[in-house]
Amino acid sequence: MVAADSEGPSDPGVRMFRRQRSIPLRGSAAALSNNLSVLQLPVCNLTHFGVVHGPSAQLLSVAPEGVPLAQRQLHAKEGAGVSSPLITQVHWCALPFRVLLVLTSHRGIQMYESDGSVMVYWHALDSRDASPVQAMFARGIASCGHFICVGMWSGRVLVFDIPAKGPNIVLSEELAGHPTSVTDIASEPAQEQDCMADVVTADDSGLLCVWRSGPEFKLLTRIPGFGVPCTSVQLWKGIAAVGYGNGQVRLYETSTGALHVQINAHARAICALDLAPEVGKLLSAAEDTFVHIWKLSKRTESGCTEPSLPQVEHCHGECVPDTQVCGARFCDPSGSSFAVTGYDLAEILTFSSE
Repeated sequence: MVAADSEGPSDPGVRMFRRQRSIPLRGSAAALSNNLSVLQLPVCNLTHFGVVHGPSAQLLSVAPEGVPLAQRQLHAKEGAGVSSPLITQVHWCALPFRVLLVLTSHRGIQMYESDGSVMVYWHALDSRDASPVQAMFARGIASCGHFICVGMWSGRVLVFDIPAKGPNIVLSEELAGHPTSVTDIASEPAQEQDCMADVVTADDSGLLCVWRSGPEFKLLTRIPGFGVPCTSVQLWKGIAAVGYGNGQVRLYETSTGALHVQINAHARAICALDLAPEVGKLLSAAEDTFVHIWKLSKRTESGCTEPSLPQVEHCHGECVPDTQVCGARFCDPSGSSFAVTGYDLAEILTFSSE
């Protein structure tokens, strides 16, 4: 295992990021981890941003140069209860044949067409599964193949089978592997080998479950926690990048669960991770007001038949002063720009490389 600190020297060959025009919001982002979703539409030359605040989610369509063209607000479906439910996450799921927008809340799971214009599916949470002192909610969203996975307060993961079009979405499976509430889910395109993992789920205890998707999901590996919640997780070429409440980022090999790299990345809890898969850039954002960019790569020892080892290089650090950062995402697959949200901040901050 290799340990690294965020204060190490940056790669001089990596272009620096500079602040660009902010995108105004009608209200601030809620103080929730992973509270920003981004969908780039190169054909339309647009980027969609989604942010959660209380019982509503704000969607913005933005043209180049950060000019907002359209805004839409979606509200949590009421379901059973006397108070308005709070939305816990918004996320665009890019399936091979369509893109759906998924909202999770304290009452259920809502799926919309990508622009939020039509709700195609509603799944209510079953209060019979909760104890009187336990709060119900759904949180953690990812797509893999023609499935969408959503985490639950109970530790279960719901797997929905999505048709090529229309509303005939089916709850196909419930995965049991977590003793505490699911916090985040990550996925990457499945590999050809049957043993390769393509989904990782994380929970409040720090436990990771590594899955192989399919008509029936298969649990491949369980990576124990160490008493610290896992707040965000990403997958890249068989490596799980995991952010924790103590500010650490850890890189695990999904096939074995082996810990290869531990980075003391932040001084406070990590609130978001994101990956630019084309170039292996990892973004980490935390409550210490910092956003860091890391370059991931793989190195194989000469004459060694073992899997290649992950390498990490610090590329860039950005401070967002006096802000409780709660969401951060790359805005394109090459990682040349990123966006940041913060609690009590009525705008989305954007940065791009020179």
